[in-house]
Amino acid sequence: MLEKLSEGLKEALDKLTRSGYIDKKVLDELAKDIQKTLLSGDVDLILAQNLTKKIEERALNEKPPSGLTPKEHVTKIVYEELVKLVGKKPEIMMKPGRIMFIGLYAAGKTTSIGKLAKYYQKIGLRTALIGCDIHRPAAMDQLSQLASQVNVPYYTPKDVKDPIEILKAGFDKLKKYDIIIIDASGRSSLDKDLADELKKIADFAKPNEVLLVIPADLGQAAGEQARGFKELVGITGIFLTKMDGTARGGGAITSCAITGAPIKFIGTGEKIDAIEVFDPERFISRLIGFGDIQGLLEKAKEADFKPETAAKMMEGKFTMNEFLEQLKSMQKMGSLKSVMGMIPGLPMKVPKEFDVDKQETKMKKLAIIIQSMNEEEKNDPSVINPSRVSRIAKGSGTSEAEVRELLKSYEQLKKVMKLVGSGRRGPFSKLFKKLM
Repeated sequence: MLEKLSEGLKEALDKLTRSGYIDKKVLDELAKDIQKTLLSGDVDLILAQNLTKKIEERALNEKPPSGLTPKEHVTKIVYEELVKLVGKKPEIMMKPGRIMFIGLYAAGKTTSIGKLAKYYQKIGLRTALIGCDIHRPAAMDQLSQLASQVNVPYYTPKDVKDPIEILKAGFDKLKKYDIIIIDASGRSSLDKDLADELKKIADFAKPNEVLLVIPADLGQAAGEQARGFKELVGITGIFLTKMDGTARGGGAITSCAITGAPIKFIGTGEKIDAIEVFDPERFISRLIGFGDIQGLLEKAKEADFKPETAAKMMEGKFTMNEFLEQLKSMQKMGSLKSVMGMIPGLPMKVPKEFDVDKQETKMKKLAIIIQSMNEEEKNDPSVINPSRVSRIAKGSGTSEAEVRELLKSYEQLKKVMKLVGSGRRGPFSKLFKKLM
């Protein structure tokens, strides 16, 4: 998510740490690097200029607090100003109520509804869906399928063309549920007919939240759309989708922030549980390589890691069986790239040959290969010689080259985990203790 923007900001800060001392020339160079990176991420020029100007002013005029070096102080300033740029931490409804979803075609509105239903279901609130998109032919079917996938009740009549009648019947049928999510109609553009229909639905439903779904690939144009819906319909927050597949997400986030409409949720992938509450501090922390220990611990808890196996993983001393066990848990946490992004400083330590995307694909295949090994090989893969490689390949339906390559990947992962484990005496100590 926002890899290029993240890499650019990390490189700018890394250059700062390598400088001999902090002076105006170093700060000017830092400002240029940050500004260039932000512009490449489709952030508005004026916003980028104001941000870097503020960073320079603070760095030149503020005295570093006790315990921080000048370089650490400047890094802290960059972090704080970036957090301000992307907006305030939103308030998320954590009690029974009604949520109305609005958005234009191809924004990912219906899929986002499924993700939010799953989110509320996880925290113990009984959730149900009502379909009021009476114009798009496949809308009701799509919502029904998502509801079944998430295992929540729904009301999606195809023969009723009045959204108010649908709401009346739906509210009566689903009155025992805590969270009712309403899928309102979309259009190709925000016109008067859509605005009137959405106002009519909102007046009757009286939702606690009105969430606008906007795709991040709109870049700066996302702000214009948010402003238009806010003025004509009224929204309480934004659900930003497609963050995992665009370089323009930075522009979308910053442009939405200046409209005053808070980003509340982010879609981080295609899976139904690929959703995050937007937390500016945690978001920027990951973006510049500080990690997100809190987010990592939350994901680890959901994945039900076994402490004793986690300890061996952290030390890079694990068998194939133990690796397979943790691999299954890791897959529940999301993509390897997203998990690694949550570990403070880890992306900077990972060997260049460790291609995260390729390793993730290889690790999935590794499970099949492990099952074709005998117990001796699982406990000590170093005993696997050419003849054993041949036997394992035949048993797993893979090639010998794949077996050798996957064994190499396993060894590389052990090296990476040793880097993480080394934090037991340093920056990873808090994470390690909590995982234990």
